[in-house]
Amino acid sequence: MNGLSLTGRTALVTGGAGGIGRAICADLAALGARVLVADRDAAAARAVADEHGGAAFEVDLADAASIDAFTADVGPVDVLIHNAGVSIVEPFTESDPANWDLMWRVNLRAPMQLTRALLPGMTGRGWGRLVFVSSDGARAGSGGEGAYAATKAGLFGLAKTLAREAAAGGVTSNVVCPGPTDTPMVRAVAERHPGLLDKLARQIPLRRIGRPDDVAGLVAFLCTDRASYITGQTLSVSGGITMQ
Repeated sequence: MNGLSLTGRTALVTGGAGGIGRAICADLAALGARVLVADRDAAAARAVADEHGGAAFEVDLADAASIDAFTADVGPVDVLIHNAGVSIVEPFTESDPANWDLMWRVNLRAPMQLTRALLPGMTGRGWGRLVFVSSDGARAGSGGEGAYAATKAGLFGLAKTLAREAAAGGVTSNVVCPGPTDTPMVRAVAERHPGLLDKLARQIPLRRIGRPDDVAGLVAFLCTDRASYITGQTLSVSGGITMQ
């Protein structure tokens, strides 16, 4: 099928050593992209990069100075996948404002800072892809995730604004919202709440928790030329638990 190759493109994936990030890196590499794996876990990032013939970068997305140093060193990027995220589950009225600040810095400020640095290169070359990995919790709300949902919801407005501003430069901008997905972050929450994953699966029309590959496939497609007329959209990968 024509238009599904990313040969010659360089793709940066934040949180690329995590569950969904690793799957995204694999799919982008399979389409021919050179993958740059950015993660605060340097060893895990190198392992993913080595697997796909890419490059690894240690970046602390909570630290603006770390991001500045990274963007000064990374070189041209054609595809920017904002996949990294931090979720701290706690009832909102009992939540710690220090946790709000951490989630704001990683989940929203970092994508803003990275895009501001790397988008001009895309528009200057006349081609680019921005994909923001948000959450269905940001679309529909999620108990115990008020601050997380708020920061992830901010990506909707950012992505749509960039879709308008960057369209003339050949850049598309979209949001992918995973539903409940079997990742280390979700497993960590489930360990504190026995039976949570089974309960969630029963609520999903397709009767299973999502897999990282489910999310990665859509992300990869949005980066190809076959998706060149899709921009400013928010798309769920949730097994039907949320329907728009």
